This record gives sequence, structure tokens and C-alpha cells, in this order.
Amino acid sequence: MRFDFKEGRAYLAPVLGLLLAATLAACSSGGSSSSTPSTAPSSSAASSVTAPAGGSSSAASGGSAAAIAAIKTNWEAFFNSATPNAKRLTLLQNGDKFSAAVTAFAASPLASAVSSKVDSVTLTSATQASVKYDLTAAGATVANGQTGTAVLQDGTWKVGDDVFCGLLKEGASLMNIKVPAACNSAA
Repeated sequence: MRFDFKEGRAYLAPVLGLLLAATLAACSSGGSSSSTPSTAPSSSAASSVTAPAGGSSSAASGGSAAAIAAIKTNWEAFFNSATPNAKRLTLLQNGDKFSAAVTAFAASPLASAVSSKVDSVTLTSATQASVKYDLTAAGATVANGQTGTAVLQDGTWKVGDDVFCGLLKEGASLMNIKVPAACNSAA
């Protein structure tokens, strides 16, 4: 699965507008105190273990529960502004092709205000999963039910490059980030 552009466009423009307003308000508050969005999982955000269509019964076994936990942890870490860029690159499919974009994303006050909370994960194969997630800014949910892809690459579950590219393409001008050429070939 890919970033749901039909629903994503409807959500992303207001999300980016809200993020810009929140960022401007935070920058103009004059206080030295800052609030960081919480990325701690809530008890109501249970991940789902779903076997792929036509899959074997082992698809919903303990191995897939571990995969789902890794996907959720890695997804939320990728979108956490406290995660160092070097670590983020290891959590993004083909991360080595996105170094400049990840650095720019982390440096953008608008983009760094965004975090993600995983609602559910559905394994679609041994190496791919569909992730349903919410985008938050300043602790408030600004886009519910987005859908993206996680991939198993080099033994690590990672945010699909199509998800990152979709977000970059939608918000590049507002975040002053150049969309990398690698996004032209993102699955």
C-alpha cells in the first residue's frame, strides 16, 4: 500500500496550515519553555495482528507479533523529533538516498513539530505491512487514519520511502525542503 493521496490531500493541506500556525505561535510566544509532542503509545492504540489474505496460520503467530511491535516502534521513532538523523536514516526504506531530505525535514520547525501514532499494523507479506497512523502536532491529532507502508529491509522494519516521499511532495514548499530525485522511483 502507498500513502493514501486521495484522503491525504484532504487532510494534509489543513494539517500543514495548522502546523505552520502552531509553529508560528510557538516561535512568537517569547517564552523559553517549549512543549514537545508526546510520542508515547497510549493504551487505546493497540496494534492489530492481522494475517495476510490467503496467508498461513503462522502469519498471526508470535513472530508476526514481534514484527508488528517493531514496525510500531520504528515508525513512531522515525517521526519523533528527538530521534537523531543517523538513526532516522536506518528507519527509512532506502534511507541512504534521503540523507539531505531527512536532515532538512529535521531542521524544519514545521516538519519537526509533526509526530505519528500508529493505530494498527496489518502484515501483507513477510516483508511488507500496511500501517494505519495518525499525525499529531503539539500533542493534538491533526490527521486521523492515514495509511502507509512499512517494509522489511536489511532485517529491519522501516517506514516505506513512498510514505516519506508523499509527505515531502505535499509539504515541500511550506517546509522549504527539496524533494529528492529518489522520490521519483519510490515504490
